[in-house]
Amino acid sequence: MTHTKRFMIAASSVLIASFAAQSQATEFGSPTTAAGVFDFGTGFMPPVTPIGSFSLRIAPYSADSTRNNSGKSTLPKFSLDVLSISLAYIKRTNYKILGGDFGYSAVIPYLDMNLDLTTPPGGKVHGSQQTLGDLQVAPIIIQWDIAPNFGVNAQLQIQAPTGHFDKNAAINAGMNHWTYSPALGVTYITSNKIELSSSFQLDFNTKNKDTDYTSGIEYRHEFGIGKIMDAWTVGLGGYYYKQLTDDKGPNVPADGNRAQTIAVGPAIAYFKPGLPALWFHVYKEYHSRNRTQGTSIALRIAQSF
Repeated sequence: MTHTKRFMIAASSVLIASFAAQSQATEFGSPTTAAGVFDFGTGFMPPVTPIGSFSLRIAPYSADSTRNNSGKSTLPKFSLDVLSISLAYIKRTNYKILGGDFGYSAVIPYLDMNLDLTTPPGGKVHGSQQTLGDLQVAPIIIQWDIAPNFGVNAQLQIQAPTGHFDKNAAINAGMNHWTYSPALGVTYITSNKIELSSSFQLDFNTKNKDTDYTSGIEYRHEFGIGKIMDAWTVGLGGYYYKQLTDDKGPNVPADGNRAQTIAVGPAIAYFKPGLPALWFHVYKEYHSRNRTQGTSIALRIAQSF
């Protein structure tokens, strides 16, 4: 069994949600692209197969607070619940670019979102939406299998404003702007079967023409550290998210509205030849600034054909 087959990556991606609150970083207070997608096996694409690989990702996210630039809760009552269901397709080929295998992917997310909040001195806001989110494609992925225990890939992701957006709505499935995201994935496995995986990504956002608002550049480092035991990998995963530049547009505060958070929690993965590969994790967010703080659960199932 090769490590390329052992670590089949599910290129799922979802938006957590967007909602209108003045204290939130980026335009709607959530990362532009989904966090908590990559943990174990990040550095390996699926193997070359005639059809390609499909992945289903089911991920509930729940937050009970929004945090300001000092990390303090900004609203007396806040509740955000999002169920995302994403279908991803990823294809690896034998065509070589820069010494690596060329591939590509696409992700379609469906979102079921509910928002309730109370604003001083007692105003109440409710929003809900069940619809498709923004389409994400990676027109180029390059995979380098440096060694059986060492894989690296680079890709360019493009998120298109295909999801529903209404600037007057309390919550939206779409961001209403384009996002371009270069990313690098790395996996290394030690001689005693300890896996170290990381994904590094930047998000470059265009202007939302309906609101004249441009969210700042976002950085994300996702990771997984675990012990390989036969078909299972068990350990910890998480992500560090930080907005690197100020937002630009109407009503941007003096601090630039920059967001950040750290999430960590248990993560497991399973692979056995002939059966679907599985990933599962539970991440709790900490030290959030200018955004929501909550808990993310995700289950991914993937199979190559």
